[in-house]
Amino acid sequence: EAASPPSPQRRREWRQQAQRRNGGVTMGIFDGMLLVSDFDNTLVYTEEALRLCVDMPPISPRNRAALKHFMTEGGIFSVATGRAKPAFDTVVDDIPMNGPTVLFNGAAIYDFSRHRYLYTAFLPEAARAHIAQVAAELPAVAVELYHDDNSIHALNANDVTRRHMHVTHTPTVEVASMDDVPSPISKALFSTEEEHLPMLLEYLRSQPWYDGYEVVPSAVTLVELTAKGANKGGMVVRMAQMLGISRENVVCVGDHANDISMLTWAGLGCAPANAIPQVRETPGVHVLPDCREDAIAALIDELEKALV
Repeated sequence: EAASPPSPQRRREWRQQAQRRNGGVTMGIFDGMLLVSDFDNTLVYTEEALRLCVDMPPISPRNRAALKHFMTEGGIFSVATGRAKPAFDTVVDDIPMNGPTVLFNGAAIYDFSRHRYLYTAFLPEAARAHIAQVAAELPAVAVELYHDDNSIHALNANDVTRRHMHVTHTPTVEVASMDDVPSPISKALFSTEEEHLPMLLEYLRSQPWYDGYEVVPSAVTLVELTAKGANKGGMVVRMAQMLGISRENVVCVGDHANDISMLTWAGLGCAPANAIPQVRETPGVHVLPDCREDAIAALIDELEKALV
């Protein structure tokens, strides 16, 4: 059973904490709160664009208005995405956001307002050999290699790679081997057709180096590989520390397995109704309306009603 939103008493406590921090001055109702949302299929429904290679929809007017209201009332809104910096560069100007961004599925925190990384946890050099091994032994699996600049390289590029690039609008250099891929590598993204995903996951789990990384699916065709500890949950913890916000004042929203680490750490973890069963059924996760029914706006409305 889904958990209930924080009680009115808890919300009043948050507001009282905010007032104390501001010398007793009454602030906005969301002051002292950090809301962190996944982007694809949580803030914006992009699954259809990926599948059909059509244009990605913008943020809905209702979500946009709700986020502006949340920030006007003192809240900090951030995105935690599996997207790399160049892929998020294409959408960031359309997002009402006043906090830093978790990129690369948890390999970095980036401040788009100041155009600089606040923290990075990129792959070790040893990962190059492991990625090359996967590419050689599973030729039907493509690998996208991301870096701290706007460059992306693709090994064994396939149709999934090209559909993914269409949605993210990011230029990618196809390479013949890992020798053509520069360092550092922020993350590796394995892609294959949906029916082959279980085979890919089974292969990765069988490797002796598997436990040295964070390996998690982020879509029905994609598997993320980042440095050990570089996941969304770990980076949201670090972001909250940077912003001076306590765990109980953090709300996170996500739809896929790569979001679970932040949902279970947050004071309140939420999932849109379109989230995969593994996420919706995670203990303590509060289920919202479908992403296509403005899940983020519905959440902000719930939070406000619980407070007043």
